Amino acid sequence: MYQERIRRPELLSRVMSADEAAALIKNKMVVGSSGFTKAGDSKAVLQALGQRAKTQELQISLITGASLGHNTDGNLANAHLLSRRMPFQADPILRDSINKGEVLFIDQHLGETAELLNNKHLPEVDIAVLEATLINEDGSLVLTTSVGNSAVFAALAKQIIVEINTIIPVELAGIHDIFYAGNYPHRQILPVLEPHTRIGTTALPLDPDKIVAIVITHERDSPAQIVAPDEKTSAIAGHLLEFFNYEVKKGRLTTSLLPLQAGIGKVANAVLNGFTNGDFHDLTMYSEVLQDSTFDLMDAGKMTFASASSITISSECYDRVVNNIGQYKDRLVLRPQNISNAAEIIRRLGIIAINTAIEFDIYGNVNSTHINGTNMMNGIGGSGDFARNAYLSIFVCQSASKGNSISHVLPMVSHTDHTEHDVDILVTDNGLADLRGLAPRERAKVIIDNCAHPEYRDEFRSYFKAACARGGHTPHILEEAFTWHNRFRQHKDMRIKQEAI
Repeated sequence: MYQERIRRPELLSRVMSADEAAALIKNKMVVGSSGFTKAGDSKAVLQALGQRAKTQELQISLITGASLGHNTDGNLANAHLLSRRMPFQADPILRDSINKGEVLFIDQHLGETAELLNNKHLPEVDIAVLEATLINEDGSLVLTTSVGNSAVFAALAKQIIVEINTIIPVELAGIHDIFYAGNYPHRQILPVLEPHTRIGTTALPLDPDKIVAIVITHERDSPAQIVAPDEKTSAIAGHLLEFFNYEVKKGRLTTSLLPLQAGIGKVANAVLNGFTNGDFHDLTMYSEVLQDSTFDLMDAGKMTFASASSITISSECYDRVVNNIGQYKDRLVLRPQNISNAAEIIRRLGIIAINTAIEFDIYGNVNSTHINGTNMMNGIGGSGDFARNAYLSIFVCQSASKGNSISHVLPMVSHTDHTEHDVDILVTDNGLADLRGLAPRERAKVIIDNCAHPEYRDEFRSYFKAACARGGHTPHILEEAFTWHNRFRQHKDMRIKQEAI
């Protein structure tokens, strides 16, 4: 079966087992791997490498597109294989290793990793592991459910291991759009004028002489865990849809809005699912990841086209989409992540960016990555690529959690990923704060009144009043700004009543 997937005959002799291919990866190598939010990742070679690391002295620096599936990151961390990891992860075991200092994690804007590699600001990639559905006669690869950083790995890696995944239908060929802008100082423009604009090739160009191993797999991507909208996420979606209706009424948007970008997770899915029922139509998407909600909107006749870098969907949606790709193929495109997240295109298309915050403060600064300012959660992902350049930069989160013992609105964020200058709209289950055109003191009042949980509002108002009395363009009482975080650290509750304990 795999012979029809390897259409360059001399490459057939390079087919080998995952263990044999993994043996080509040596200690202290820099390894690049395909994979973006669990999609299109290595299914066999990295797992085999992790097993080898249990009995041999072996550590690597691993660069991917984003997170990997099949517990790969966790297994590699348990095997102590990883000395350095970038630019994103979402595995609890690896997260623990990062926060213990056992793995050095470089948290990067996802649109920048390829640029840093091209500019030689990062070490050279020794070997890359790339998943494909087939190898063409010229040696080019037809990728699977993601592109991620595979294009830059193919161009720069000294050697390539290809995993041919036979579970992916060859009909996927044609969905990808691979484009290389060149190097400084003569880079090309990125001529994407609409989400459906194609500017490159459908297969990934590759020097076949660099292919040192081909491993055959037959395994699905790890499924996305889709959580049904709950009371809080539905409330957030409701506030946002009301806002979009208002923008249409004011003439700033039409009922087709502008191309949408949405981060991963239950809030983003709830917001996008909200468009299924309403007056919005002919929607488009220019994003990083296509989730179940994208295809639900297509099936409902609400979305006409979607561009991203990966398809990350549930098992049910996988059967509907990947195994019937012909029904969607002319409405989808997958691009390298330095194209899907390119500032030039985001600004040109006027993207409406919707991303998730861990916490935000009363002036509009957003923390997307760190718990209590210290412990890494997953990473900044592409939220910064979009927030700085979007037509509308929207961040969403619940106002409070864990029985309201944690407020996600704070006087000052414990870590800043997105400054107030890059944030237009904040939304919680309590309401929406439109920060456009507001000075810091105005923003604070709107955020406290609209977004903060009622149990915390009086204390926020007291803090803000005292801070204003002290003065400043952005009033703060530094010795009190992290009181909320300190209460939780000491008492597992941010509410002021805990001070009496």
